[in-house]
Amino acid sequence: MRRRAVLLSMLSTVTSPVLADASHPRLASYYERHAALIEGTVYGWEGRAAPRRHRAGIVQVAVSRDAWYGVTAGGELLRWTDAEPAPAVLLRRGVVRVAAGASGWIAIDRDGTAWQAGGDDAARRVMADVVDACIGDSADYLVTRDGRVHVRGLAHRGQYGDGQLRATPDYVATAGDAVAVRAHTGHAVHLRRDGTVMGTGGNRYGPLSSHGLGDKADRWGPIFDGAVAIATGSKHTLAIRADASLWAWGDGFAIAPARLMERVAAVAAGDSATIALDADGALWQWDAGRGPRRLVLAAAR
Repeated sequence: MRRRAVLLSMLSTVTSPVLADASHPRLASYYERHAALIEGTVYGWEGRAAPRRHRAGIVQVAVSRDAWYGVTAGGELLRWTDAEPAPAVLLRRGVVRVAAGASGWIAIDRDGTAWQAGGDDAARRVMADVVDACIGDSADYLVTRDGRVHVRGLAHRGQYGDGQLRATPDYVATAGDAVAVRAHTGHAVHLRRDGTVMGTGGNRYGPLSSHGLGDKADRWGPIFDGAVAIATGSKHTLAIRADASLWAWGDGFAIAPARLMERVAAVAAGDSATIALDADGALWQWDAGRGPRRLVLAAAR
């Protein structure tokens, strides 16, 4: 009973605002770069390497292709490129969550205002009342408190989900009733309040299951149901159900969603890698659908 209570407590936070590029603030993955927050310490690694201790005092992690990001308990947004003693750059204060990816980062402050910047550039205010954000490899996404999904970026693969195939300079609302959004290479998925996972964009490898398979879907369509959290990589997508089961579909897995593991608290996806934390805090990784293998944390230097 105690394990079940711990698991339900962890799952209760998976739809909290702005969960980086994963299902939960404790994990992040983008192409070959990964991060996990374990007992208050960030561990980072690339590819199949062992996770190395990076720094403590972080409450949420995010990654881009060239850096790791963390939000401290005091609301400082930090960016670093290697483990300590390598220095971290202070990007912004008063932050509660961060998303990172190809175009840089999006920070959400305490009143729900979203600020966006590339790398170490000065951030500019982009929207109010934001509860979730994701930076994909071609388009960026925001979810506002009223449940609307807003998109800005490339549209040629159907990334907007409203039928248009031309980019816009500003964010455009294209879907409603959402609580979370995730995106990667030319595609995006969002989670509706009723647990339905919706998808749009490029689908050559199956990250949208059968929706537009072989080319693209230019409109949002249902993929999966009963989800409480989502994550997506460059060619595959994952969801956690309320019973804590982990499901996957796309490259390396089946086109139809398939159950991978039980008692999962968090998941993230990169290029071909999938990483997950189970209810006991163990860290697991699949590579191109093969696995899982339990990751052993590297000893401190």
